[in-house]
Amino acid sequence: MFELMVVIFVIGYAAIAFEHPIKIDKAASALLIGVLTWTVYLIGAEDIISSDNAHYLKWLVHHDGDVRHFIIHGEIGHHLDEIAQILFFLLGAMTIVELIDAHEGFAVITDRINTDNRVKLMWILSILTFFFSAALDNLTTSIVMVALIRKLLKEKEERWFFGGIVILAANSGGAWSPIGDVTTIMLWIDGQVTASNIIQSIFIPSLVCMIVPLVYLSFTKKGTVVRALGRMDIEHMKNPTTAFERNLVFFMGVLGLLLVPVFKTVTHLPPFMGMMLSLGLLWVATELLHRKKNTEEKSGLSVIAVLQKVDVSTVYFFLGILLAVGSLQSAGHLGHLATWMNGIIGHIYGINVIIGALSSIVDNVPLVAGAMGMYELGPLVEGIAYPTDHEFWEFLAYCAGTGGSMLIIGSAAGVAVMGMEKIDFIWYLKNISLLAAMGYLAGAATYILMNPY
Repeated sequence: MFELMVVIFVIGYAAIAFEHPIKIDKAASALLIGVLTWTVYLIGAEDIISSDNAHYLKWLVHHDGDVRHFIIHGEIGHHLDEIAQILFFLLGAMTIVELIDAHEGFAVITDRINTDNRVKLMWILSILTFFFSAALDNLTTSIVMVALIRKLLKEKEERWFFGGIVILAANSGGAWSPIGDVTTIMLWIDGQVTASNIIQSIFIPSLVCMIVPLVYLSFTKKGTVVRALGRMDIEHMKNPTTAFERNLVFFMGVLGLLLVPVFKTVTHLPPFMGMMLSLGLLWVATELLHRKKNTEEKSGLSVIAVLQKVDVSTVYFFLGILLAVGSLQSAGHLGHLATWMNGIIGHIYGINVIIGALSSIVDNVPLVAGAMGMYELGPLVEGIAYPTDHEFWEFLAYCAGTGGSMLIIGSAAGVAVMGMEKIDFIWYLKNISLLAAMGYLAGAATYILMNPY
């Protein structure tokens, strides 16, 4: 049963990768592997669960030794808590972005980007994404930037290409900020890194990770892009909002997104709570803003109308993938992987580089959690424990944050962009993965040169 879980995951992963040739939506494949891996885990529970699992033994003392009850109410409940927080966060962010879009709020930025030069546009969007993702987080920033790309670019292939660039920049920007990526948040909250040190140590490698692909593309992707309808083109079309309404919704929405990490820091509540607060405030504001309009005028501007545009299939895709990864974590596959790497590789930089590469296949959160469990936080004991702000923790933050860019489903940002723009897995593999690997390795080399160990 232990091996069967891996087989199911690999087959499902292949179905996601070949979504278009087999004509099965990736969300359906993700849901199937999410449920089937847990089913196999449950059926073969006695064989899969190790007798020396301390968490398992402690639980059994209080629950009459029922292994399946432990899995259903202990393991699934634990993962469901984390998954629900991510999904609610994603739903809130997508709703805010769609509401801004419905009010033509992104014209505040798109009207100021006048170039149709592909190289200039790449640099502008990448730099915006890089710093936005550090202030917000890479997932939220990706959702915002995809909405901008839709306003800027007409052709699907161009939007896909720039969507790939956004993924690279968002993951690079999120890695050097304590609130920019869920893995850096984990390391920061648990005390493995401090905010000031992670910024100082990882900023330059992360910048290199973004710049190297851009420099290469600057010589290979010259030319112009076909712009979508700009403001000048639509001035004679009926606009549902006034300039004041557009600006108000845009700035309230962006400010609400920016305040999510601040809310978390101040209250210590989960990030999705801050996102729900921002959505609630914007919801009330738009209801008051349009309260005097007739039903036809405000029909497309309410949150109720916007919710119908939110891509629910993306949410189901997230759910399936996270369920599948959670089952592999609970069954011990990821723990065995971490132990194997520690025994075979040994060197902390080598281990981290491989963790980063694996995060493009398996979600980086359980991989980082596995590394945090494998190594303790405390006085330096080589191969066992590392103190706060040690090179192992710093480099882990970089590798886990940026390595997922090498495959489109390797990061939350990639999954969100894939869902919103329906980017094909194989297309991304052919056109973006090598660029992501170039940036990842260049940034890793930069960190190693700056911190020889």
